[in-house]
Amino acid sequence: MSSVPERGDLDEAYTWDLTDLFADDEAWEAAFAEVEARVEDLEAYEGRTGEDAETLQEILELRETVGREVEDVYTYARLRRDEDTTDQTYQALEARARSLAADASSAASYVEPELLELGREAVDEFVAENPALETYDHYFDDVFRMQAHTRSAEVEELLADLGEVTGAAADVYNMLTNADVQFPAVEDPEGERRRITLSNFATLQKHPDRAFRREVHEAFYDEWASYRNAIGTAYKNSVRADSKLAAARNYETAREAALDGPNVPAEVYDTLVETVEDNLEVLHRHVELKRECLGVDELKMWDLYAPLAGGEGPDLEYDRAREYVVEAVAPLGEAYRDRMAEGLASRWVDVYETVNKQSGAYSSGTYDSQPYILMNYQDDVASMFTLAHELGHSMHSELTSDAQPYVYADYEIFVAEVASTVNEALLTHHLLEAVDDETLRRHVLDEFLERFRSTLFRQTMFASFEHRAHELSEGGEALTPDRLDGLYGGLKEAYYEPADVDDRIAREWMRIPHFYRAYYVFQYATGISAANAIVDRILTEGEDAAADYREFLRSGSRGYPLELLEVAGIDMSTPEPVEAAIERYDDLVGEYESLR
Repeated sequence: MSSVPERGDLDEAYTWDLTDLFADDEAWEAAFAEVEARVEDLEAYEGRTGEDAETLQEILELRETVGREVEDVYTYARLRRDEDTTDQTYQALEARARSLAADASSAASYVEPELLELGREAVDEFVAENPALETYDHYFDDVFRMQAHTRSAEVEELLADLGEVTGAAADVYNMLTNADVQFPAVEDPEGERRRITLSNFATLQKHPDRAFRREVHEAFYDEWASYRNAIGTAYKNSVRADSKLAAARNYETAREAALDGPNVPAEVYDTLVETVEDNLEVLHRHVELKRECLGVDELKMWDLYAPLAGGEGPDLEYDRAREYVVEAVAPLGEAYRDRMAEGLASRWVDVYETVNKQSGAYSSGTYDSQPYILMNYQDDVASMFTLAHELGHSMHSELTSDAQPYVYADYEIFVAEVASTVNEALLTHHLLEAVDDETLRRHVLDEFLERFRSTLFRQTMFASFEHRAHELSEGGEALTPDRLDGLYGGLKEAYYEPADVDDRIAREWMRIPHFYRAYYVFQYATGISAANAIVDRILTEGEDAAADYREFLRSGSRGYPLELLEVAGIDMSTPEPVEAAIERYDDLVGEYESLR
């Protein structure tokens, strides 16, 4: 049976270097104790926000110091936990860090209510008296924009304290699916037993042997069925928590609360879903092309991941993949490219899947540390694209941290998913232009088509599912596993109409961790739409457009998402970027058809 390696078996060069955060656990413990004391200092300022301009500055700066230190403590603990999700030592550290973060949030919860009580006019007078407060101009705008949804200091403290409780469903889901659920092993056509994991499922579904793909599909989703009641209960309670927290802040729905935070109009969400669902025939064209390329009478759900190009695709070792990614971002400027290359050489990335490692991929890090990228690299084209994606996030964070003070160092997911997808689009362009290997080029085009399918269409389908689930719950309907299966299965049938949608795929909602972050997934689809438009500008207009894009990356959260995208020349208040992305997808399907 093929086995996933133990972490200790890896070359250190392919693991991330957490010493940029803390040298060891002992240093972490010392930092934890220090920030605990600072949390008490911050709490002691309660009631003094409106005292004078200097005191307000002290409070805001102390809150930032606490935030930065908590971020370091939490990130180290989380990354250590994700190296082995069964390691109870780091489970405990992560739990303590999360509790500390909740305490810090609670300790600072009086700031916004006291600013609102002080009033905008008085705050402006403080800014005039103390120029150091000018840094917080956009922050003050945002505080007063949210006035109707900011509660009293007492209620804000309570809501902050409840953060761990309201996130419990996601924690249970994460531990269940990453640590407890063990998927079966299946025998591949070569007679080797292959253990199915969350990380390798999609790779196994690309295997050229159709009978093997079917066996993997059925074994995988049959195992999910064993946990349907536990996962159904977790998701039901996650949805209810979303709605209860929204109501606590005077919102009518969970979606209204989720979108109002980053100041994204609900019309953007609705326009995305409507535009995509009005153009499903383009997805259907891709599905039909896949059926023809596979030479089957009817496309099954276990055929969806199978490559158009046939076979498993070329092996692509990590070191070669990272070279391709670095070469691909040259249109963004020499400084951008070189910084990415230096980061890859400095162990930003934890590369390979190991026993009990957190599944999937993400970019993390803090304002004061280097980026950290978790991968489960599988030596294939898809993993190369995932690396490019996560590096887009990491470079966004790097440029933002360089240019912005801590108060604006974070950024909304709505713009974050633009940065990641720009890198994917540039990688596709580079490989199709520069690589002579026809097999690799076909698989690259196929992979980018799959990225379009899974990002623009699949994530919009997810967005439709979670919105309908929240509407049903808020309307008083019980979200039973059967009801969720029916809702999800119906959407799958509409989106993949030319294919045979079996009963097992209706359980797919159970394996989507992003559903535990309400109204998150739609931003992947808006992100690929904006990114497609940005890359088109860069490749057409050159350095001027690239400079606009870099300025967008440096802006962090010093502006609202739609305003920031205007810096890059994109207007997401209209359907045009989504329509253009669908047109680009359609063109690529046609390009592949011409290769046959």
